[in-house]
Amino acid sequence: MIELTTSAVFLMSALYGNGRIDNSKVIIPADDTPIEVAVEATTTMMNNVKTMEAYLRKEFADTPILVDIARCESSFRQYDKAGNLVRGRVNNADVGVMQINEIYHDKTALKLGFDLHTLEGNVAYAKHLYNEQGSQPWVSSSPCWSGKQVASNI
Repeated sequence: MIELTTSAVFLMSALYGNGRIDNSKVIIPADDTPIEVAVEATTTMMNNVKTMEAYLRKEFADTPILVDIARCESSFRQYDKAGNLVRGRVNNADVGVMQINEIYHDKTALKLGFDLHTLEGNVAYAKHLYNEQGSQPWVSSSPCWSGKQVASNI
């Protein structure tokens, strides 16, 4: 029971929180009463390409090239079907829907309050990165998306 509760809390925090479990906000009943969480529905929603694309189109309304980059980088996936963080095929340090490299960006992202392992953090840091460097961080996938718009805002 505790594994199920822990898994549900972790999944929900990863999807709706900042990717970290804040013990002051997590309530685990003392009597081991089951906590009902719509884990299957949430996982299905996050794995639905059309839902994810719609979410990204809303988040990147002012920078639609980032939607094209997400399509090319991760096929609009933050997590795989098993609920694991999507990692790069070529470079395992590239993570999430925007395939942001942990080695180069994790410390800066954390300083800014973004967790690259969560959808919200990955997307928010991608906006920040784009505002700072344009599309340069995603240049390796540019053959896939470069014909869509001007490749950089620098």
